Amino acid sequence: MGNQKIIHDPLHGSISVDGTFLKILNRPELQRLRSVKQLGMSYMVFPGANHTRFEHSLGVYHLAGRMCSSLNLEQEDSDVVRAAALLHDVCHPPFSHTLEQNMESATGLDHMELSKKLIFGDVPSYYGDGAEESIAELLESEGISAVDVADLIINPTSEYDVLDMFTSDNDGQSFLNTRDYLHQIIHGPVDADQIDYLMRDSHYTGVKHGAVDIERILSQLKICHNRIVLSKGGIAAAEGLMVSRLLMYSSVYYHKTIKIVESMLRRAVELSDIDASKLYLMNDYNLMSELMASEGKPRDLARSILNRDLYKKSVMIYSVDADDDLRMSLSRYSSVNGRKRLENEIASTAGIDPEDVIVDIPSKSTLLSKVKIGKTDVSILDGDKVKSITKYSSIAKAVQSRSAIEWVLMVSSPEEKRESVRDAVLRILSLDDSDRS
Repeated sequence: MGNQKIIHDPLHGSISVDGTFLKILNRPELQRLRSVKQLGMSYMVFPGANHTRFEHSLGVYHLAGRMCSSLNLEQEDSDVVRAAALLHDVCHPPFSHTLEQNMESATGLDHMELSKKLIFGDVPSYYGDGAEESIAELLESEGISAVDVADLIINPTSEYDVLDMFTSDNDGQSFLNTRDYLHQIIHGPVDADQIDYLMRDSHYTGVKHGAVDIERILSQLKICHNRIVLSKGGIAAAEGLMVSRLLMYSSVYYHKTIKIVESMLRRAVELSDIDASKLYLMNDYNLMSELMASEGKPRDLARSILNRDLYKKSVMIYSVDADDDLRMSLSRYSSVNGRKRLENEIASTAGIDPEDVIVDIPSKSTLLSKVKIGKTDVSILDGDKVKSITKYSSIAKAVQSRSAIEWVLMVSSPEEKRESVRDAVLRILSLDDSDRS
């Protein structure tokens, strides 16, 4: 494979990178991720959370390789999976998920779809001069299918022809004739991406909820009916992964102060002249420099963030207090334009500047679906049958029934305007004092 480098990682120890993967790692598109914080603005609450998307991408590459080895995959498949793992976050905007909705609204593409275009050279490759060859050309020259790599990044399951959709095992049990197991290493309920970010984020925040028994999971991985499953001996490790994910979401990813800081940064970008469709070309330092060099409110907000002079919570509505009618009402405001519309309505009712009202609402799918299975739908191989982990685990069943997001609406504002904003929200949403926090 040519040149080899050993990179020392605080989680996984020595990670070997060689050949094609070393070439990818040295691309400017990947090097940009050294200056994109994995947890966005979380360092404002957890001072150690300065780790980057580069470290995470390297960790996912390493774990994906170990999963391929545990499953005894062919070298060709392993190469495609590891390339996808290395590139899966290549188009994250500055401060990661903080500005993702803004970029998606401007481009019509999420960061994974944008990654596909970047790989094939259909969009500018990085901030500055273009590279001599696209990533796709590099991959193909090394015998790795760029189409397959991009497919793994953007699709959680295989794309298949309906006519060839089903096959049967020796017992006559029908199942999908796909290669979903490759996709599941990147996107599944027990995937390399999830395992690395939970462990890495726990390590750097100091929040000890992200412990994952990697060795046990790897030893129990199997492929059955073209999908990844765990043997029964992996149930406890899967439970630990599910609980870790739930607790990290409630303790870190949806920490209210972090969400307020992220909302302030989004507002600063929206009020600035920064082209949101080009955010994937920037890093954290580019973005803050441009905001600080701007005029008016964008610069004021950026300075307030850097000085930790933050907006305060005016209203928070918790998930347990939100009935179906309220969730449906709030879903109308979950898009970028919908959020701006609600902010303007609140400001008008309160008689204040719209720039002093910031609304944070989960996605429409999150609001309208109280039970989110997805990443917790672990399949267990019991003899020759595959069953949901909930058939064996009351813990898994409880995790699936509990929302990882504890609130459905948070409105923040400068401290001196909290009361007027709170009263305006209650009037607009037809709430009473018992609904506010």
